[in-house]
Amino acid sequence: MALLEVRGLKVHFHTETGVNQAVDDVSLTVEEGRTLGIVGESGCGKSVTALSIMRLVPDPPGRIIAGQILWNGRDVMKLPVHDLPEFRGREVAMIFQDPMTSLNPVFTIERLLCEVIRKRFRVGKAEARKRALEALNTVGIPDAESRLGNYPHELSGGMKQRILIAMALLCEPKLLIADEPTTALDVTIQKQILYLMKNLQQKNNMALMLITHDIGVIAETCDEVAVMYAGRIVERTDVYTLFSHNRHPYTRSLLTSIPKRGLGKEVPLPTIEGSVPSLFNPPKGCRFAPRCFRRQERCLLEDPQLLPVAENHVTACHFPLEDAV
Repeated sequence: MALLEVRGLKVHFHTETGVNQAVDDVSLTVEEGRTLGIVGESGCGKSVTALSIMRLVPDPPGRIIAGQILWNGRDVMKLPVHDLPEFRGREVAMIFQDPMTSLNPVFTIERLLCEVIRKRFRVGKAEARKRALEALNTVGIPDAESRLGNYPHELSGGMKQRILIAMALLCEPKLLIADEPTTALDVTIQKQILYLMKNLQQKNNMALMLITHDIGVIAETCDEVAVMYAGRIVERTDVYTLFSHNRHPYTRSLLTSIPKRGLGKEVPLPTIEGSVPSLFNPPKGCRFAPRCFRRQERCLLEDPQLLPVAENHVTACHFPLEDAV
């Protein structure tokens, strides 16, 4: 069952230097209890897509100029302002990108958590504190009671990330959006955080949208994957097909650029030549064409549409790849 449907989303940012076409005709679906991964290079529109779903794009300078965001069939773009806090807490919650800067440094952890609980559930101080303590225990914070009195700067990066997850889950949302939840953490803590989110997802039958630039994270956690490039989705399929039968040259390039070892020595790391195009003035035709190893004249002139290449598999390429990885 589809909880969230995004159809033809376009988001522009109006600046002194021109209009940045940050998200251009993005469509995706998130189903109940499933995990959708959104992967791509920095600046491709992943985070702006998430902020649009939450209706948190700052206006000005940003503006959603086209598309629909449907939550259980209801258009989020038409929700009255007074309904948004309920939508953002009890329906959809979001973990923002940087745990180091996402917590208010002048409030204790108890105040940060209890403020959310009291506002959402209209309970007293004692009950709010009890629920805050339960939330910290749920996300595996050691010595949780003493941590309630800590300020954010007294916690490690991994603990801060767990606090953010606890805050997001306080209202038991049906969908959790996690924007680069492991970027600032070391490898061991990354694995713990991903394991925690998957466990909580299974426990609560919660849908998860995971935004990342790390293909390895996608492989470990996701059911479906949308690959973004320069504001657009260029390939969307299930995670197994993405790794075994990807069809878009950009997806293939991402996968082949993963570091590998062979015969006891480092294997030279392939790179994607060129750079991401400016979204103030994107190129005509396919936006990946200037960097693509398969480009032909048509690619530089015609804009490819996102079309089916197999069951549950769409890609935006005039000349999709046929061979497996």
